[in-house]
Amino acid sequence: MRFQLLGPLALADGPDTVVLQPSKPANLLAALLLNANSTVSAGYLQRAVWGEEQPATAKAALQTCVLRLRRLFAKHGVTGTAIEAVPGGYRIVAGPPTLDLLAYRDQVRRATAMDRDPEAELYTLRDALSLWQGALLANVRSAVLHRDEVPRLAEERLRVVERVCDLLLGLGRCGEALVDLWTATRVYPGHERFHEQLIEALYRSGRQSQALAEYRRVKDFLREELGVDPSPSLRRLELSILRGEELGPVGQAALAASAPGRAAPVVAASAEAVGSGSASGAVVSRVVRGETVPQPDAEPPGSEPAPAPASGPDPAPAPDPATIPTPVTAPALTSAPAPVAAPAPAPVTVPPGAATGAPSAAGACAPSVDAGVGPVPGVPHFTGRAAEAEAMTARLTAPPSTGPADHRALAVVVSGAPGIGKSALAQHVARQVGDAFPAGRLLVRMTRADGEPRTAGEVSAALADALGATGEGRALLILDDVVDADQVRPLLTPGGPPGTGPGLAVVVTSRMGLGGLIATHGGWVQRLTAFTEAESYGLLLAALGAERVEAEPEAAHRLTAVCGHFPAALRILTARLLTRPGLRLADAVDWLGDDPLARLTLTDSPGHSVTGLFDRALDRLDPRLSQAFTHLAQGPPELLADGGPEHEGPVPEAVREQLADAGLLEDGPPGPYRIHGLLRAHVRRTARIRDRRTEKV
Repeated sequence: MRFQLLGPLALADGPDTVVLQPSKPANLLAALLLNANSTVSAGYLQRAVWGEEQPATAKAALQTCVLRLRRLFAKHGVTGTAIEAVPGGYRIVAGPPTLDLLAYRDQVRRATAMDRDPEAELYTLRDALSLWQGALLANVRSAVLHRDEVPRLAEERLRVVERVCDLLLGLGRCGEALVDLWTATRVYPGHERFHEQLIEALYRSGRQSQALAEYRRVKDFLREELGVDPSPSLRRLELSILRGEELGPVGQAALAASAPGRAAPVVAASAEAVGSGSASGAVVSRVVRGETVPQPDAEPPGSEPAPAPASGPDPAPAPDPATIPTPVTAPALTSAPAPVAAPAPAPVTVPPGAATGAPSAAGACAPSVDAGVGPVPGVPHFTGRAAEAEAMTARLTAPPSTGPADHRALAVVVSGAPGIGKSALAQHVARQVGDAFPAGRLLVRMTRADGEPRTAGEVSAALADALGATGEGRALLILDDVVDADQVRPLLTPGGPPGTGPGLAVVVTSRMGLGGLIATHGGWVQRLTAFTEAESYGLLLAALGAERVEAEPEAAHRLTAVCGHFPAALRILTARLLTRPGLRLADAVDWLGDDPLARLTLTDSPGHSVTGLFDRALDRLDPRLSQAFTHLAQGPPELLADGGPEHEGPVPEAVREQLADAGLLEDGPPGPYRIHGLLRAHVRRTARIRDRRTEKV
């Protein structure tokens, strides 16, 4: 049994939750849990239950409330937790497994030890925030608790939200930060730090005019509602944007001060919370035996562009955006077996079509030439793929083979359609198997931002720069978005890439099946398909929270069906729903169902869209294959069968095999292959638009 304070006061037993009705015993239980493991005076408990004006019989009535609570515990099978009468008052004993508030503070406290690994810190803080399940103590009718306790707890949460957004900005994931910040600034219009982060995220994303418009909006609000001017840091940020200046990284002292637990640690019953900050950079350096060697900025394709944090032992972001840029460290394989605490976050880039209009001085989120090598980032809200992850973990952690080919890399190929979750699975598994790879783990982007593949020579040179002198033991490389077998074969030869030692393991992600690579170099293939219904529902639970999803389970299942259980579509949908917390899931079904392709896009980041994803995949095809696929998608499903309709004629099996190998055809029925519903709808929609344009001409 678990007590829930971070939302309505409730008792939870696994998936079953009992929300307590407003009552005097509920007031008493909330007051005790808010001060768990401490003696709470009888006088304070009486004020919490009855308010400042207490009845003459309050002392006896308090004992009655305690008795009623003990009966409530017995009724719901609460064991191991008791209300103890102690001199001067009462005490309830609880721990992180039995009280969500303590679990939340424990998670935040653990994050303070991760300041050298921003990805791990971010993941841990987000995991902590997922424990908040709605309006705090909404069913507790105690004016004293809402006056004295709720604001303190809300401030704890806001500090962590600030820190999460700072980490996202520091890692260059401005699009993700914007999703949180649009909501935060509207819910807390007087919270200047959120506005500062939002303006910074917009500017770093290349949206200078929107950043200035947001500054004017918050400036008007502060003057009209509060009669004050924006803070000095906000004014400095506006000036930097007007001048087109770079928002550079900060010094190590500021970084250390802003890390959780430095200036304002969150401990058991403390009202303090984590600090905040942000960082960016335009220079990447390499650390080799203590030396810092400047290198060109690194930023491969995939999602949002990422900055590298300031060099040194403490890469966490810090708050002042007006500091002078300093060199930053590039990714390096470390000897730590835990999730790699590499000095720099994994470099990523803006997808084709994403807005990048700000001057290059805008800093972290602006595109640049990259080397494509970085530490493996965490995957927020990773769900599903349990069997696949278990099988990959077993393969990667198995002892290296011995014999003549003992220096050949162990290869695992993860293939499937664009947006099916190949990179997410590879990164998630890599983070789980850290103990097996003491020399470290690296993510290697095999495709540039413009869609052009990197050569094996380029990748080898980038790896040599990033690795420097490797640690002892095995290393793991993720070769992400491989275009064909020839691109990766030279990296899997005996001896492996420069700088890697024996026992190297390689995970290759590719839309192609890469059967030729398996035939010549061996290895194992994990082919991904769309989520099951349970996996799709699990993703909604993880991303949106159990309270929102379980309140409308039928609508949640309908939403996953509209998305075709397609992971990329579900990720975009959850991001949109998080920015609209008041939208009921049932209403979202109708809203999305009217035009799913148009609405499965992030309005603030057009590159993150289902249509853009499919367009980029089709652009990679040979024109003849693209034409054949368009014909198949526009025709009836029978076209995919071996014979095909008589009036249409069969589509050659070789063509269907190539399209399946490219991840555009899934296993049948009705024939050996089928086309995912979203992809078929996209091709037909594109054809209609093209035909209308032709008619106008």
